[in-house]
Amino acid sequence: MARRGFLMSCFLAEGSSRDLSARPRYPSMPRYPKGVAKEEAMGTRKDVEAPPEGHRTVTFSVYGMACSACAGSVEKAIKRLPGIHNAAIDVLNNRAQVIFYPNFVSEDQIRETVEDAGFEVALIQDDVKELTTLTCRLHIKGMTCTSCSSTVESALQSIPGVQKAVVALATEEAEIRYDPKLVSADQLIKGVDDTGFEAILITAGEGRNKIQLKIEGACTERSIRMVESSLQALPGIEEIVTDPVLHTVSVSYKPDQTGPRNFIEVIQSIDSGRLSATIYSEGGGRESHKREEIRQYYHSFLWSLLFTVPVFLFSMVFMYIPGINHKLDIKVVNMLSIGELLRWILSTPVQFIIGRRFYTGAYKALRHGSANMDVLIALGTNAAYFYSVYSVLRAATSRDFESNDFFETSSMLISFILLGKYLEVLAKGKTSEAIAKLMDLAPETAVLIIHNEDGNIVSEREIDSRLIQHNDVIKVMPGAKVACDGFVICGQTYVNESMVTGEARPVAKRKGDSVIGGTVNENGMLHVRATHVGSESALSQIVRLVESAQMAKAPVQKYADRISKYFVPLVIILSLLTWLAWFLVGKYNGYPKSWIPSSMDGFQLALQFGISVMVIACPCALGLATPTAVMVGTGVGASQGVLIKGGQALESAHKVNCIVFDKTGTLTTGKPVVISTRLLKNMTLRDFYEYVAAAEANSEHPLAKAIVEYARKFTLEEKYTWPAAQNFVSITGHGVKAIVGNKELIVGNESLMQDSGIEIPDQALELLKEAEEMAQTGILVAMNQEIVGVIAVSDPLKPGAQDVINILKSMDVRSIMVTGDNWGTAKAIAKEVGIDTIVAKAKPGDKAEKVKELQMSGLTVAMVGDGINDSPALVSADVGMAIGAGTDVAIEAADIVLMKSNLEDVITAIDLSRKTFSRIRMNYMWALGYNIIGIPIAAGVLFPSTRFRLPPWVAGAAMAASSVSVVMCSLLLKNYKRPKKLETLQIKGIMVE
Repeated sequence: MARRGFLMSCFLAEGSSRDLSARPRYPSMPRYPKGVAKEEAMGTRKDVEAPPEGHRTVTFSVYGMACSACAGSVEKAIKRLPGIHNAAIDVLNNRAQVIFYPNFVSEDQIRETVEDAGFEVALIQDDVKELTTLTCRLHIKGMTCTSCSSTVESALQSIPGVQKAVVALATEEAEIRYDPKLVSADQLIKGVDDTGFEAILITAGEGRNKIQLKIEGACTERSIRMVESSLQALPGIEEIVTDPVLHTVSVSYKPDQTGPRNFIEVIQSIDSGRLSATIYSEGGGRESHKREEIRQYYHSFLWSLLFTVPVFLFSMVFMYIPGINHKLDIKVVNMLSIGELLRWILSTPVQFIIGRRFYTGAYKALRHGSANMDVLIALGTNAAYFYSVYSVLRAATSRDFESNDFFETSSMLISFILLGKYLEVLAKGKTSEAIAKLMDLAPETAVLIIHNEDGNIVSEREIDSRLIQHNDVIKVMPGAKVACDGFVICGQTYVNESMVTGEARPVAKRKGDSVIGGTVNENGMLHVRATHVGSESALSQIVRLVESAQMAKAPVQKYADRISKYFVPLVIILSLLTWLAWFLVGKYNGYPKSWIPSSMDGFQLALQFGISVMVIACPCALGLATPTAVMVGTGVGASQGVLIKGGQALESAHKVNCIVFDKTGTLTTGKPVVISTRLLKNMTLRDFYEYVAAAEANSEHPLAKAIVEYARKFTLEEKYTWPAAQNFVSITGHGVKAIVGNKELIVGNESLMQDSGIEIPDQALELLKEAEEMAQTGILVAMNQEIVGVIAVSDPLKPGAQDVINILKSMDVRSIMVTGDNWGTAKAIAKEVGIDTIVAKAKPGDKAEKVKELQMSGLTVAMVGDGINDSPALVSADVGMAIGAGTDVAIEAADIVLMKSNLEDVITAIDLSRKTFSRIRMNYMWALGYNIIGIPIAAGVLFPSTRFRLPPWVAGAAMAASSVSVVMCSLLLKNYKRPKKLETLQIKGIMVE
């Protein structure tokens, strides 16, 4: 692994680990507590810290961890307990290893803490086998509020084998982590169906390299069997599942050995070419489901309107028009008039056919012991409808009873609620536009170049971009999009990568440079060899990251979920009490008869108040307040080049009041250059650097690469081969040792020379001090136990670093620098950027300890770093921000990934988080305030003094409008603009360049 190689060979503690050529996708979390198998982890037995005396080490199995964000939550929760020495989380194997002092904390307390963080935990016994887990995503139709999503979530979590289930109301999706040995995706779908909701499979979780093909032509059982056996014979095939009914074949495969184009060619060669195959989108795609939902609500509303408008006219308009009024009052049977009969006939289809969805939703909810918005709508409309039926039937059987119906109330209620749901699903669709735009970046087609055995181009043909396979050569024309991740093998151009990385300026590309799928080739023509295709591509990983972020619930949403659990039962009780209070007060003459409108009696007035209370209450607005804002906020962040891993990261980031910065690669460019060389012995620079470069060529550390690059200036050959280095040893955090020719070379810092017993002359010490004062790193070179030279290496500051620190100060955010470099260099850099507090000579564990120390003092800490050596601190911090995503999509330990590698995006992340949470607060104020104010008004508190009452159909319209208002309020985040100070900073940076 490139990153582990870096860790084993670095000779100074500070450095960047970004090796884009190695294209590491997801660096591992730190898996070893201090002193536990550290020799193996670090590649050296030096400086091993033994576990403390009186400690205990236990290993827990933690179920439900889906990614490093989960692991980070578990680790943070454990480390904040008293008496915890260290904790290491292995997210891949669902384990947590904890070193603790039993006098301060117990196993049960640790277990309870992890459970409070939302995960299941158990103490691992020796004979317990590790679970293999998969992740399945389902689209769930029919959910209306958080009560629905909670019902589905509880049902899924109760299925044996399900480790964790998260149901998101805003996206109408469920993400389930499960053990395939105990439960299948079909059983999960059935579990959702049993709750009364419809589940549609999005991804089955059998792995990323899976494709489904639709077979067309003369399909028979024999041909299907031939397809299956022919595909099975291909190299790299893992599993084949055929569906003889749908004529589809699902293939799981190893992408480095085969691909979908091979499958299609094999199928087309079967049965004399009478079969063909195309890529089949499993489940029809979430967009088609969303469009179908919008279409259904639209048509339902139009049909409802067709019947409701006449009911409204008969009830509210025609009764005041002479002539028409007289005809409507003609009696049909006894006191039953034509107008009442027409209203009954027209409102019945609205109530039972068009409004059937509300009965279905209410039945599903009540069957599982919960209550949702559908229950309120069904109760409210049924109360109005069946009272009206009772009224007209009594009029039909009586010669003196004057009927007064509420048919317009029930039909208008359903119409307005359907209109509100239609507008709501339209608005909710816009909250996920960021993902849709990201997915649309990939071009539909690509030009495949076919070479012969001699490497000459034979032909070119256009193919579906989803059929690109590993090592394919793709031709990219000027103005076209790059179809896959890969590297340039021919041509040079400028590529606009802003749509993926957020970097506005085009990037020069030539032979050997990497390119990202979805970016735009601006001028020259390129030949690109595919390295990462399909779900492995950077674009696909970004999409998955944003999708996961939008699924994750913010902690603040727990309050809304708790309120929603009791909200509907409470509203039903309040509506019954409202009706009973007004009815009893009216019956015992508690208010003047003149208060009762001429068109109704006291019972009907009380009934209207009760129905209004029932239908004005809106649990939907409360449930949508947080997830819609999080969806829009994370989507906007992705478009700004800031990937935020869900609501937890958003919520923590808006509280940040202290930021710990790594130095190399974060505050500085991470690309050191040699500034000066001072020789203390008589020898030429060429000879000096030939020895030094020979030793450093074996190291992957950035400073070593800078020295080797500088040494090439003294060679005449372009590809000069350095002398072989024998007995090469890398001492982590210090330097390297090697034997080159007949000389023993030691290159490193002052402590390495002292440990090696080498005397450092005063002149060398002065040169080291001088370099430190100028923010440079001094590297000593010893040959045969004698100092022969000092190399000064500088890592220049990033443009605008000082301005970023100043802006953070104006935002009341404290800045601290923690670096593994020496104190002199650290102080010089800190002074230049304006940071007062610094920690130098810090090892990776020391950075994490400093973060925890700041947290203990009551600060909310963010850590900004770019290397594997920053991972422990990134996990320990309340918010970990990883600098340097680019094509390396995310550092797993981070909560937020700054894709452009620009320091000012730290400010963007914090500012966006604050704006998003401001919007969430506004949503909650609107949702709660609406219910707190609306329910009393609907209950008639203003009626005694103002005679103002809220008709049920108006209350229903207000309820529908409240959900739409909350979603629209969240959508305003799409207009987010970065702080103006950053715009001037960007201009200043361009001027400097």
